[in-house]
Amino acid sequence: MSKYVIEFSKTGTICYTSHLDVMRMFKRAFKRAGIALSYSQGFNPHPKMGFAQPLSLGYEAEEEFIEFETPDDREPAELLEALRITMPEGIDLKKCERQRKERKTLSSMTCAAIYEAVIPLHGKKCDVDGQIGSYLAQDRIVTLKKQKKKKELKEVDIKPMIRQITGAVADDELVLEMLMDQGSTSNLSPELILSTFMTFAGIDTDRSEVRVKRKKILFTEDPFQ
Repeated sequence: MSKYVIEFSKTGTICYTSHLDVMRMFKRAFKRAGIALSYSQGFNPHPKMGFAQPLSLGYEAEEEFIEFETPDDREPAELLEALRITMPEGIDLKKCERQRKERKTLSSMTCAAIYEAVIPLHGKKCDVDGQIGSYLAQDRIVTLKKQKKKKELKEVDIKPMIRQITGAVADDELVLEMLMDQGSTSNLSPELILSTFMTFAGIDTDRSEVRVKRKKILFTEDPFQ
């Protein structure tokens, strides 16, 4: 058995393809490329393939990661080239490397992520540094967050999960760069930062006009080592 990790980007209209559909797309791509996937044991076996962190519908991404296991032993460059031919427009496979068999999964090593949000201002003035400073200076940043198991909304303080926010205004757009906790231990959606910050700053731009991109996933270990 051999394990590999691939880095890829997801840009353009394919950002409106859901995470589950992207998983199905990769499964079909492996099959068309002639790359056999290893399967788990048990009553309901599934392919040993997984992403570092699910990407929300409508988000673009510069650095995404998928890991997989195959019974074949092939060179990473050969696998990458075979898969590239099967990929739809908007999915760019950048790099493929072998992964140590004994290491943790990518999802368990994920600890944070950097997102970029572009918010049209429609002529509204915005003191970026002042608004960000005042927003982060609050004792608590409270909002409602849906609970995984009960699916109920619960009031939470998201401030401890926000690591850094920077911003700039250009061409009548506010560009926010947000570094936040993500992963199995602590996970914050950028939507919660966007909604609370825009309300705090008095920005009434409709959410449908805001463009969001995940620029980088941060790991506790190098995913390619």
